[in-house]
Amino acid sequence: MGALIDNADLVWKAFTMTLWLSLSAGVLSLIWGVILAGFRVSPIGPLRTFGSAYVTVFRNTPLTLLFLFLLVGAPPLLGIQVALGEAMAITAMTLYTATFVCEVVRSGVNSVGVGQAEAARSIGLTFFQTLGQIILPQAFRSVIPPLINVYIAHVKNTSVAAGFAVFELTSAAKRISNLNPADVVAIFAGIGICYLLITIPMGLSSQRIERKVAIAR
Repeated sequence: MGALIDNADLVWKAFTMTLWLSLSAGVLSLIWGVILAGFRVSPIGPLRTFGSAYVTVFRNTPLTLLFLFLLVGAPPLLGIQVALGEAMAITAMTLYTATFVCEVVRSGVNSVGVGQAEAARSIGLTFFQTLGQIILPQAFRSVIPPLINVYIAHVKNTSVAAGFAVFELTSAAKRISNLNPADVVAIFAGIGICYLLITIPMGLSSQRIERKVAIAR
């Protein structure tokens, strides 16, 4: 553990980067995931097809492979160059996590009674007005706990960025352990605790919210 204390500045830098990746990609994936969920329940055929195809492909693609595609596949195929490092990590994690957000939100939308949408249509609201003003506010109440579980996995997935020029917690563990080979177990245990400092409060929040939702029902 002394090696971690001696390199506390590196650990803190890596910890803040992990938090930044989790937060930035988390917000973007929430926005994109909700949009995808809207596509998947839309009455417009092409939107449903796009949403379904997107989720099927990206959700079943390993995150590491998605990083590699952005690195070597996107430039020649799509004409898009994503900078190696932080930008690539945020992009890949947003595209990946959004699929899980989409499915959680879609399940929440489907749990709202059909009568709610019918009542909204009867007063002249469009599909997207109904979705945004009537359905989603009710759906989010029940999907917050599973969404938090998605984001716990999302935090752990930041470790993939270590292989793509991002200095986050896993990358810090590798660097410090290379400098202190006798303390490898303690170093990785300490870095594991850093992840727990992020994920355990999220898990406790999920349980608390789930109890509140259950009581409200």
